[in-house]
Amino acid sequence: QVQLVESGGGLVQTGGSLRLSCVVSGLTAESSVRAWFRQAPGKEREFVAIGSLVNSEWTTYADSVKDRFTLSRDNPKNTVYLQMNRLDPEHTALYYCTAGAKYSILKRLYNHWGQGTQVTLSS
Repeated sequence: QVQLVESGGGLVQTGGSLRLSCVVSGLTAESSVRAWFRQAPGKEREFVAIGSLVNSEWTTYADSVKDRFTLSRDNPKNTVYLQMNRLDPEHTALYYCTAGAKYSILKRLYNHWGQGTQVTLSS
């Protein structure tokens, strides 16, 4: 059974930081792509960051989070992280982890999703 479990969200003040975690289980080694998406209230789910477990140089970020967010991996723990710095209210959203075999920022190509972890910014 495929499971993706996110954690690390919470309430944080503007300018603060959070580190999200996503533990993945039940997938074959073929599904070596990990990605983060987010969905703000009333908006579509949008791409945040993507990385490959087999090539750490394969990391891509949405323009809106470059220089603030960092995706990292701990392969032995089957865990990916999203370090988020200098947060502001526009980052308030439900953050989802996903996994797949194709390196793509298109959400429709992913079949497995976690339940999400809420990030809320206070001014």
